[in-house]
Amino acid sequence: MIDPAAFATLHVSTSHQGAVVHLVFDHGKANEMGSAQLAELEALSAALAQDPHARALVSRSTKRSSKGTPIFVAGAAVTERVGWDDARVKAHVRWQRSVLGALARVPVLHVVVAGGVAYGWGTEFLLTGDYRIATPEARFALPETGLGIVPGAWGTARLAREVGTAQALRLGMTGEVLDADAAVRIGLVQEVCPDDAAACARAEALAVRVIARSPTAVAAFKAAVRGDGGEAAEAAAYDHCVDSGEAAIGRAHFDAIVRGGTAPWGPRR
Repeated sequence: MIDPAAFATLHVSTSHQGAVVHLVFDHGKANEMGSAQLAELEALSAALAQDPHARALVSRSTKRSSKGTPIFVAGAAVTERVGWDDARVKAHVRWQRSVLGALARVPVLHVVVAGGVAYGWGTEFLLTGDYRIATPEARFALPETGLGIVPGAWGTARLAREVGTAQALRLGMTGEVLDADAAVRIGLVQEVCPDDAAACARAEALAVRVIARSPTAVAAFKAAVRGDGGEAAEAAAYDHCVDSGEAAIGRAHFDAIVRGGTAPWGPRR
């Protein structure tokens, strides 16, 4: 089971007997993502992959600026790179890309609640979510090309797969800021809730629905959808559900499931 005490800078907790893991950003001035946070995100991804009882991850922020502006993640901790040479900068960004890739592959439902400023790295982190919810105060942008770089941690090809080539080019080449309504129109987020409380309640409701389902089947479905294997990935996912015994459990408890009950799925296999 995930140990919240293992995370010193990120705020990690669990609910529903450890089945739902909560990640809350509230560090620094603007939740800027530096080496310490990357290391903990890397550890969290590994823990989620190894914990057969974890079913969902909900990520959100409680950070506000000194003026009261809500912040999701305002970007990378660029100031820590002062004095770094080019090789170290490139290695660090490769690490960022690796960390976000691992987070996107965790075998649980990852719901991201963005209730504030999500610029640069914040927008890229959003893309690790399987389902993304915004509030009216959310703002999204990729300012990197104005700084002489490109979004190096999922803000190019992955963004294009999520929102389409034209929208990705618009965001990355212009740095235009999107509000929540514009973000949902292009598919960067899937829902807009009226406030943080409603958004968190919706995320929790999705997590609870996942708890009732086969964790093995949920993980297999995510792997097939997230991957690029097409029909072969779907076939492998289905075969795994049969070979692991989950399909037999579902058949044996079919009547109870269709009446709104559940089955004794056990841990993820």
